[in-house]
Amino acid sequence: MAIISPFKALRPNIEFAKEVASPPYDVLSSDEARLFAKDQPNSFLHVTKSEIDMPIGLSIYDTSVYEKAKSNLKSMVDKGVLFIEDKPCYYIYELIMDGRSQTGLVCSSSVDDYENDIIKKHEFTRPEKEQDRINHIRISGAQTGNVFLAYKNVQEIDDCINDWKQHNDPVYDFTADDSIIHRIWIINQNETIGKITEIFKLQVPCTYIADGHHRAASAAKVRHVAGPTVSEEANYFLTTLFPSNQLSIMPYNRVIKDLNELEVEDLISALQDDFMVSSSDKPVQPESLHEFGMYIDNAWYHLTALEGTYTEDPIGVLDITIFSNNILDKLLDIEDQRTDKRIDFVGGIRGLAELEKRVDSGEMKVAFSFYPVSIQQLFDISDSGNVMPPKSTWFEPKLRDGLLTHLI
Repeated sequence: MAIISPFKALRPNIEFAKEVASPPYDVLSSDEARLFAKDQPNSFLHVTKSEIDMPIGLSIYDTSVYEKAKSNLKSMVDKGVLFIEDKPCYYIYELIMDGRSQTGLVCSSSVDDYENDIIKKHEFTRPEKEQDRINHIRISGAQTGNVFLAYKNVQEIDDCINDWKQHNDPVYDFTADDSIIHRIWIINQNETIGKITEIFKLQVPCTYIADGHHRAASAAKVRHVAGPTVSEEANYFLTTLFPSNQLSIMPYNRVIKDLNELEVEDLISALQDDFMVSSSDKPVQPESLHEFGMYIDNAWYHLTALEGTYTEDPIGVLDITIFSNNILDKLLDIEDQRTDKRIDFVGGIRGLAELEKRVDSGEMKVAFSFYPVSIQQLFDISDSGNVMPPKSTWFEPKLRDGLLTHLI
């Protein structure tokens, strides 16, 4: 059963909350983060992407970058921008995007649960990204990135959270520059804290990583490598748990640098062995499973997987598996999306225009758009013990970094 715990959050004083709150470290490039944080000294990007305060060209994995994150975090505390909660609490985090609301519980989750598969995974991690977060957590002494967990709905948890929201005011309530509303309540009453802990222990057999596989894996490994300076808090890691009926998944699209020496005409011809291929006079956002969009040479194509070219098991039926087997591996000689430098991933929130931009610039040769994975597919694969290819799901809206940090 799921073991969760309250924690003493490092968080901003109310007047600084909107300034501090920043997008997750892995949704912005260094250049984008540098621009986002320009003239924003209190942005938490100075901690999560501290390379923006270092000389351009320095490796983002250089030890000095992590040391800078540590010093920037300390500076924000020294200046009174951030402070440490005086007692362990739970926190309620509500996000509203385009009129749709979702509410989760911010807590610390057990590393033992992660290692014992009580917290279920659906992706392998990429080694260099995992090591990056290990170094960041170990040197800064803080888990700055929130792991987004889902669980199958429990009415008693919904009732408890809704009751607290109804009878208490949020400590933070602001609209970010992207028009997403962020509200956070503090649950500091011992009786309610104990009740929530007990409900999860008795009624939630497992949770599922929706977003944050690298953050979770890194947090788990840190307690083994951090040495004697690590505290009891390293046995837990920062998470926000959302009931599954409140979640929405967006597609995670792909761009590829080259065609493995194929000509465009040859690629289109070869695709017809496994797909129905037709040209499109507008960008293709697939509207059902087993449909794909392809953008190449200033033109869009609509692809539909032919029956018999995929299996019906939980992994084989996934669109990303069909794409991996019948396009990446078969035609483009890309066997491992985790490590191959010829492929990159584009979150659905960036839209189809981003795919066109990456290809039209000459940086990439071809782009593919996807239909999103369902939350039930994610549960089925996690429960079966299988994993999806990397970057299969994109959840939106994103939790902001800096509002609640877990110190170890």
